Amino acid sequence: MAAPAAAPPAAAAPGLGRELPDPPRDGITSLQFYAESSLLLASSWDRTARVYDTAAGTLQGTFTHGAPVLDAAFENEGLIYTGGLDCAVKRYDFFGGHEAVLGAHEAPVKCVEWLPSRGLLATGSWDSTLRLWDPRLAPSPAGQQVARLQLPGKVYSMSASDSRLVVATAGRHVDIYDLRTSVGGPPEQRRESSLKFQTRCVRCFTDGAGYALASVEGRVAMEFFDTSEAAQARKYAFKCHRRNEGGKDLVFPVNAIAFNRRFGTFATGGGDGVVNFWDGENKKRLHQVAGYPTSVAALAFNGAATQLAVAASYTFEQGEREHPADAIFVREVAEGEVRPKQRQPAPA
Repeated sequence: MAAPAAAPPAAAAPGLGRELPDPPRDGITSLQFYAESSLLLASSWDRTARVYDTAAGTLQGTFTHGAPVLDAAFENEGLIYTGGLDCAVKRYDFFGGHEAVLGAHEAPVKCVEWLPSRGLLATGSWDSTLRLWDPRLAPSPAGQQVARLQLPGKVYSMSASDSRLVVATAGRHVDIYDLRTSVGGPPEQRRESSLKFQTRCVRCFTDGAGYALASVEGRVAMEFFDTSEAAQARKYAFKCHRRNEGGKDLVFPVNAIAFNRRFGTFATGGGDGVVNFWDGENKKRLHQVAGYPTSVAALAFNGAATQLAVAASYTFEQGEREHPADAIFVREVAEGEVRPKQRQPAPA
């Protein structure tokens, strides 16, 4: 991928990170690093998916989907998948410059997740279906779809671990699929969110034991796949992304969750323009970074947990209004900000 000429990015406020050049021109919908590399994928309402090299601080390439892109995912360093408002599921080869349409939903495609253990792409849509696609199949009039599963509502967020796929939908429903068994069957579990308000984001733990679920009402729930009484006793929820102004408690949506594979701790981003780092095991906040120019819409750690990509992109918590231009910050992460805290021994 040849890097286009770009003006140097503007200097960011201290502590927020450095801004990447050539950011999307409309709402940023997702961020994802590829494996252990410095390649970062960003999707946007400006109808593009962009790949950056965060080490060099350059835009490596842009794919125009043809409609606002609601999510995108890497298969490998040169292949990406996109889903968008035109209902289409597309695959793009940056090295070859080739585009292919795998198929389409009946409504916009909200979530896209590559499942490396199965060699399949999972997509979730506002048509209340989860579909699986096999890009190895020859294209046909029906596309490359291999499964179509009915869901209890529109898909809002989706996340996969090595063993499970978690789909959060309207109505506070959560469907859990076991990727180790046959693909295309009913969910292993169908749950209701323990949070009382609409789900905004779901992300699987790095150890595969469960998932974190965030709501529009400034809360995060920590859930476990194991249905035993002992495992379920460990689940909990906590408040975050709130502040007091003039004696009033202001509550902001938790738009994004990102786990780092190195330590298993995680970050949350909210409509308050704040990023918090958490140790979920010990129920501690490790660090806070405040002052992003607008809502934090998406987050992604690189594989080594040494960088955090932050999408500062207004998410309309306060309706239509003037807001800062979209930006992607890449922040160098200190180990002390993401390493779990040692438990203190109980006094004798």
